[in-house]
Amino acid sequence: MRIKIPEALTESLVHYDGEAGRAWAEGLPALAERYFDEWDLRPDGEPGHGVCALVLPVLRADGTRGALKLQPVNEETADEALALRTWAGDGCVRLLDADPETGTMLLERLEAGRSLAGVPDVMKALEVLTGLLRGLVAHPAPEGVRRLGDIAQAMLEDVEGALERVYLMERDRYWLRWCAAAVAELVPEPGDRLLHWDLHYDNVLAADREPWLAIDPKPLAGDPGFDLLPALHNRWDEVVTSGDVPRAVLRRFDLMVDGLGLDPRRAAGWTLGRVLQNCLWDVKAGAVGLSEIQVRVAEAVRARW
Repeated sequence: MRIKIPEALTESLVHYDGEAGRAWAEGLPALAERYFDEWDLRPDGEPGHGVCALVLPVLRADGTRGALKLQPVNEETADEALALRTWAGDGCVRLLDADPETGTMLLERLEAGRSLAGVPDVMKALEVLTGLLRGLVAHPAPEGVRRLGDIAQAMLEDVEGALERVYLMERDRYWLRWCAAAVAELVPEPGDRLLHWDLHYDNVLAADREPWLAIDPKPLAGDPGFDLLPALHNRWDEVVTSGDVPRAVLRRFDLMVDGLGLDPRRAAGWTLGRVLQNCLWDVKAGAVGLSEIQVRVAEAVRARW
């Protein structure tokens, strides 16, 4: 058996990791075959992929449907199996087996073609997502997971360098300073909940065990307010077509804050922190100016800060 690697996955890996990414993609067929043998799996459909992961539909020896996920081990992916084991299927995909050395995981099979992105009413989709997030952040983070306090402090240390970029407009500098001030106030109490860190509508799939389950966490120990932003700026076209961007953003924000039982001001501050993180990443990558979407979210959420 020889696994065919989607060309788009190889291109994505090369984009992010250069020749190391290409080499990893070239080794994927052999890696997949290794776990087909070790875990006694059979192929059961066409490969799927994300930005860096190959996902193969499989059947276990007892006929159970699963998904074999292969991805490079890096800072983002190293703790994924640990988080899934901690959640034990509570609101998220269930982990069936894992090899921490290679980052390979055998997961419960979900419906890859049906996500919350396809639910017509975004507020109904957000209610589902918020309910799942409530279950996820009920769990304290296990030892070893990256900590928001460390990440937030590193962000603050990067702000001055970002402000010195000559191509940034004064408006951009204003928002970097504003978001940094919110983070500086909150960083002494960063929280200890197990966060998903990337919970948006495409990362919630339909399932057999539950109607919907979360996938693809980037585990982080911290305050649940840091987990709100992806659901605020994804499906952005629907925010714009509402005709009132601040009101539409706050409608989403308030639904999540109420559903999670969060303090609105702290949640707003950590959401501004998440905006800061995204903007710092963009500046580091050479972006000429801050993302308009990120700025519009910050403008709206500031009303709760």
